Amino acid sequence: MRLSLSIGALALATSVWAVGGDTSPARTPVPKVTEARPGTQCIAPPQKMRREHMSMLRHQRDDTVRGGIRGAQASLKGCVDCHAGAATRSVSRSAGDFCVSCHEYAAVKIDCFECHAGSPPSGAHGTSTPLAGARP
Repeated sequence: MRLSLSIGALALATSVWAVGGDTSPARTPVPKVTEARPGTQCIAPPQKMRREHMSMLRHQRDDTVRGGIRGAQASLKGCVDCHAGAATRSVSRSAGDFCVSCHEYAAVKIDCFECHAGSPPSGAHGTSTPLAGARP
């Protein structure tokens, strides 16, 4: 009985190895995230931003819409100003842009930029134009 279990386990391990079943984290493709604008510092460490950015933005949205509070630390405009890519000057225009790269990786729909500009205003990070139909 013990011998048959050992042979079965060996056969299973060999078949997984033969078809490339390495599931180690090093083999999982991860998004390539554009670095923030040089000379800036994010409002929180990257690990916290990855986990909590939507909550931060949601709370800021509520403060802005309901309380009229603008320019707070967790503003979408602030994120766009620092993280717009050099090639597209946007966080949402193409697959390699800051927001889109992670959202595609996580299979999460990103709808912020249906209303908000995905590019900083001219002068903030070079010459840019907002997305068509987007509001700042």
